[in-house]
Amino acid sequence: MTTSKKSTTGKTSRWIMLAGVLLMGLVYVLPLWKITLEAPQYPEGLGMYIRINTVEGVEANNLNQINNLNHYIGMKPIHPDTIPELRIMPWVVLGLIILGLLVVWRWKRSLLTAWLSLFTLVAIVGLVDFYKWEYDYGHNLDMENAIIKVPDMNYQPPLLGSRQLLNFKAHSYPAAGGWVIFFSFGLAVAALVMEMKHEKSEPGSGKDE
Repeated sequence: MTTSKKSTTGKTSRWIMLAGVLLMGLVYVLPLWKITLEAPQYPEGLGMYIRINTVEGVEANNLNQINNLNHYIGMKPIHPDTIPELRIMPWVVLGLIILGLLVVWRWKRSLLTAWLSLFTLVAIVGLVDFYKWEYDYGHNLDMENAIIKVPDMNYQPPLLGSRQLLNFKAHSYPAAGGWVIFFSFGLAVAALVMEMKHEKSEPGSGKDE
């Protein structure tokens, strides 16, 4: 492989990585996740978006409507100000973006691998924490003051997919910001694969070259 081709390979993978890192900035304006409730009495559905720093209704009054419904079954109201993760997430994502830009600047495969490992860890911790949050809201009910009481029933929405909850069907899927995160991760993986292929075709080149 010529020096020119080696240089082109490195530049392409760096540009791909840079694109992936910069795309992550969109999560500050796009919702990460969407939970929707469907029922005969709500033909248009009720929905809420989970953003990087808040939770809000898909429509103006949806979150209040969901909280009112939750009151009947003893669920705690959803108040974004009481969810500490919403104060932490903006800083976590900012940290990933800054570290990603440093990887592009220094451009060593070991740094790229470490960044992807950190990204994966953050994503796993985030999903586990989201599941625990859903579990707490769906299981820890105030049955003493609940108007509707169904023995052994929990109201935890699915982490991913759909679930029937009494006469409501709950849907939980990534929103636009969530897909951006997946796409950003995919671009970084593509950059790593390109670097690994380059090193395999150039036995004499160092891993951190």
